[in-house]
Amino acid sequence: MARAAVVYNNLVPNGSLADPAGTALTAGAGNGGQISGAEPEKTVLRVVCGATGGNFTLLQGDYPPALASGQGDYVEALSSNASEWLGPFESGRFIQSDGTLIFETSQSMTVTAFLVPRST
Repeated sequence: MARAAVVYNNLVPNGSLADPAGTALTAGAGNGGQISGAEPEKTVLRVVCGATGGNFTLLQGDYPPALASGQGDYVEALSSNASEWLGPFESGRFIQSDGTLIFETSQSMTVTAFLVPRST
């Protein structure tokens, strides 16, 4: 399988956003999801885990441009039926050379990406 394209849901300054459904991810290496044209410092992810717990892994970036990629992946262990909010992130650690953020899961999960506005 391939990585699922996860698109941003823009948070609205002084406004609201209807609760988006998110993108279902397939578990395993080389699967998961990616955000194209990512802005890590403005990115917050809502990760929803299924009936059994599992790990969500944000992969370290490419060097260059991610000068701090040597710090490794970010791994968050989620409990069964849990919903967690992760981020924002450092582009210096996680951005890929093609401008994406890439993540993988150890079991099927749903991810929603939110873009935090900097206009307020």
